[in-house]
Amino acid sequence: MKQALRNKLITLKALGFVVLSVTATNAQSVISGRVVDQKNVPVRNASIYLDNTIDGATSDSTGAFSFTTEEKGAQTLVASEVGHENAGLPITVNGDVKDIVLKMKEAPKKLDEVVVTAGSFEASDKGKTVLSSLDIVTTAGSQADVVKAIQTLPGTQQQGTQTGLFVRGGDASEAAFVVDGLIAQNAFFSTAPGVAARSRFGPFQFKGVAFSSGGYSARYGQALSSVLELNSNDMPDKSTINTGINMAGVYFSGAKLLKNTSLEGSAYYNNLSPFYGIAKTNMDFYDVPKGGGGSARYVHKPNKDGIIKALVNYTTFSSGTRVPNPAQGKETETLDFGVKNQYGYGIVSYRQMLKEKWNLYVAGSYTKNQDDIKANTLNILNKDDRAQFRAEAKRYVNSRLSILAGTEVQNFTYHQAFDTFKTEFTETQVAGYAEADWTPIYWLAFKPGVRYEHSGLLEQNSVSPRLALAIKAGKNGQFSVASGIFYQIADPQYFLQDYKPGLQRSIHYIANYQLMKNDRILRIEGYYKDYDQLVRELGNMPFNPAALAQRTIAGPVSNTGDGYATGAELFWRDKKSIKNADYWISYSYIDTRRIYRNYLEEVQPDFIATHNLNIVTKYFIPKWQTQINTTYSYSSGRPYFNPDPEVAFMSGRTPEYHNLSIAINYLTSIKKWFTVIYGGVDNVTNAKNVFGYRYSGGQAIPTRPALYRSVFVGVNFSLTEFDKDEL
Repeated sequence: MKQALRNKLITLKALGFVVLSVTATNAQSVISGRVVDQKNVPVRNASIYLDNTIDGATSDSTGAFSFTTEEKGAQTLVASEVGHENAGLPITVNGDVKDIVLKMKEAPKKLDEVVVTAGSFEASDKGKTVLSSLDIVTTAGSQADVVKAIQTLPGTQQQGTQTGLFVRGGDASEAAFVVDGLIAQNAFFSTAPGVAARSRFGPFQFKGVAFSSGGYSARYGQALSSVLELNSNDMPDKSTINTGINMAGVYFSGAKLLKNTSLEGSAYYNNLSPFYGIAKTNMDFYDVPKGGGGSARYVHKPNKDGIIKALVNYTTFSSGTRVPNPAQGKETETLDFGVKNQYGYGIVSYRQMLKEKWNLYVAGSYTKNQDDIKANTLNILNKDDRAQFRAEAKRYVNSRLSILAGTEVQNFTYHQAFDTFKTEFTETQVAGYAEADWTPIYWLAFKPGVRYEHSGLLEQNSVSPRLALAIKAGKNGQFSVASGIFYQIADPQYFLQDYKPGLQRSIHYIANYQLMKNDRILRIEGYYKDYDQLVRELGNMPFNPAALAQRTIAGPVSNTGDGYATGAELFWRDKKSIKNADYWISYSYIDTRRIYRNYLEEVQPDFIATHNLNIVTKYFIPKWQTQINTTYSYSSGRPYFNPDPEVAFMSGRTPEYHNLSIAINYLTSIKKWFTVIYGGVDNVTNAKNVFGYRYSGGQAIPTRPALYRSVFVGVNFSLTEFDKDEL
């Protein structure tokens, strides 16, 4: 494990070495030669560097390498490659050093060690993963939204009128979004009720994504169902400029790569007037969504095993929508709902590897969000901010055992004002955690962990044990199981309305089998989730699933709610059977019931469909430099509330959901600019999907998405050549 981690870090650094060799200035020396094995066979993709520097290169298919350095005197040249043992050679640099031959010994053969996979999907460009980060970007219908692409994986629910990620029976509040180990507050843009919002996460911000649909690491808490963990990019490969224009707006980004530092910036402006001008909407937008933002980023490598990252981001967005009035007796009326959102986010992190034995990480972030809302004549102000600090250390005891320990502190405040009426609350959470990765033998792995949390607002403590293990089943397959206890405070609306419910709890039990062979992946998973201590509203107010910006809570409240979710999931991916083609199929079955919030009895929630199916395909045509992507999504009908007293609570079912999306990307060049021209159609068949009903005078009025079908086209330009996978 220790050597694999070192190799990954070296590979990341080597990506920038070629660029550094071009941009180095005065008094440079050229170091060149070849890397071969003991039989003089070239070793390709080896990382070659001067020890204790960031100067180096990667060997080509003939084993050749070359790079420049400003270092002088006695140096040690090191070569590293996954299938070989590290090789070192003392050299003296007083000018160019050429015709070096580095010989590497082949590493001892061993079977792949088992890795825990229960409840977790990793997406990165390194190693054996279920999805890569580029897969997420090129998924048809995702509209370059990370969360939308994640919804093609098992365990998730399709949503058209609600904002958030709904996982294995959980509502939107039960999924946590994490960037570089820190909570991403307000992960979605602000919109009117009944209008689903996209996430704030762009497709090119992250080098890896880990989606846990349950049983997640002890590093994280405050999420009853799942965690979506996003890891930001390290140093860019080279200086570049990117720009683009599409039907919704324009954007610009650039990166300047120095010797061991990069400076990056981006800006964008969106205005959906052209988009909504040709699309027939189901909502009346009296103020079409528009806004913009920008970011600045600094990355510095103080040494070859350390990295510092700093990011600041600011966005502002506004929209105005006429929405159904949720008040009783006014079901046939609409109200003007205008919202202006201002959002600022900053994060600083530092990671350092020490002598291959310790991995240290510290990070801090601050988020500030403000919504200025006008609902007809009522002025509403929502403000919240969050400060967080995390520090952790990982000790690599040996190649089969590592131990992680850390702590985090979060402080957040919510403020709400209705004209002259104001209310707010502040919460401070302190947590400590420890986790181990132990592989006593290559076919068996354990991952035990425990998390302690203290809530200052509730004056309540919690201890959450977690355990996962995996057993190798042949050369390419394995079984994994995971279990754990998870706690989460209640929705902020309860505290803003002067209620103080205690912590909610869920317990996860997960088992899966995964087979990875010849670019094919088969994954079968089953789970059971037990809910306890959910918040219930015990007042006599009639059930009303519709909500304005702030739902009136029918108190008093208690933690007497409970429920369960159980299901089976299938994931199949095949990149081998059809040349230049790639596809995956995901299917989820769920049986879930709960009584919480203002539910009258234990039922299947209105945001859950029993059956969910996604079929994603990608086909590249080399002759035309074109990729064609499709996504088909299906879900069975979901429950809805009929106020007729003769009808059982939440017994109705909406029609089935169908959506077929197509995207086409064409790669070309215009003068010096590498160019991608893209276009897509969401809901090609114009299916009239319904996500529920509201009632007026005994008549059912369907709850519809903002758009049935949409068309989107655009073009991206870059001074850096695109890879075909980036289509």
